Amino acid sequence: MSDVRHVLVLPDRDAAEEAAEALRERFGIDEEPRLVRDALAGEDDAEDAQWLVVLRDEEGRLDPGKLDAFAGEWDGWREEP
Repeated sequence: MSDVRHVLVLPDRDAAEEAAEALRERFGIDEEPRLVRDALAGEDDAEDAQWLVVLRDEEGRLDPGKLDAFAGEWDGWREEP
């Protein structure tokens, strides 16, 4: 088993929560994606934070291009490892 992870970067918490829910429906993932607040360097204001949706893909079945397009629906992107 490999430790493959995908990280989707989204502009705010609402977008991250919506995307996490939609991931399950659209891609049929079983495991709950992890949401992580990622404050921008040098910023203390919570409004200047991006949110990360982290999901494991140990079998490598999720297409990175499709995940990037999916994140784009919320003005986000897939971070390259």
